Formats: sequence, C-alpha cells, structure tokens
Amino acid sequence: MQAPELRVTQWFNTKENLKLLDFRGKVVLIEAFQMLCPGCVVHGIPLAQAVQRHFSSDQVMVIGLHTVFEHHEAMTPVSLKAFLHEYRITFPVAVDKQGTGPLPDTMAAFGMRGTPSLVLLNQNGEIAAHHFGQVSELQVGAEIGCLLGGMAAATAAERRATHSGGCTDNGCTA
Repeated sequence: MQAPELRVTQWFNTKENLKLLDFRGKVVLIEAFQMLCPGCVVHGIPLAQAVQRHFSSDQVMVIGLHTVFEHHEAMTPVSLKAFLHEYRITFPVAVDKQGTGPLPDTMAAFGMRGTPSLVLLNQNGEIAAHHFGQVSELQVGAEIGCLLGGMAAATAAERRATHSGGCTDNGCTA
C-alpha cells in the first residue's frame, strides 16, 4: 500500500518542508510520538536515534512525527523545540496537523492506534511495516536490512538483465 503524504503544520531540524516523495529510493522510518508519552521517550525515540546512527542517510531517512491527540495545551511547538534540544534529537521532526476528529491528520491517514508508532516505507514509498508500542531494535534492524537487501538484489538483477555479457551467480563477463 502506498503511504499517504505527511499532513503537517511545522518542521523542526530542517529548513525545508519535506515530502515523502523526496525520499524515493530510500527506506523511510517514521517514528510517531508525543513528548509526554513514556513509551515514546523510553523506547520509540531512542530506537529512531539508533537507526539514524547505524544506517547511512543515503539509504535510510528517519523522520519524527509529533502527533498530539491528548494534553494539547502542554505539547505546543515551543515545548517541542525545548524537548528536541534536551533529548538531542537531530532527525527532522514534523508536527502533525490537527484533524477534524479526535486524531491528527497524518496519524489517522496511516491508521495509527496511538504512540509510539513506527512505520517503515520501502524505497517505492509503500508501507512495509507498521508497529504500535515497543518494538525491538533487532526486529527493526532486520526489517530495514531486508528492505535494503531487496533493493540490492533488484539492482543486481537489473544489471544482469541489461548486461551484454553472460552472468552467473559467480559474476558477469563482457
């Protein structure tokens, strides 16, 4: 399933209004969080930070989505800016647009049940994984590895198909 576009009002840690379309060719990790959510602070955000540290930004893009569905008066953009500074969060973070119903727009569009939620998009912008609650670093790393490996396998297959010489599992000849 193709991922819906982010519906946001503001960005932090970037000067641009980012679009998911900008990241075609990369795996995208979206970490949906609220700064007053204990599971987000203890599990979700550190996991997103670990992914950002361990994978090349040429291959994996990490995006935070501050999606507030409770305690609106306490979780303002001013508070979020201080939170991002205190927790040393350096990946781009979007503020989800408030919807007409109880859930913010992007949260509703992705069918998120709460926070923390982690969504992985493949290199074509399709939803490859969707997790609610705590998810292990090992599982997310394996899912990202499979997505990256699938891209490498597809690229190798394309090279074999378009190469003028003969190719085997041992390599290609001119």
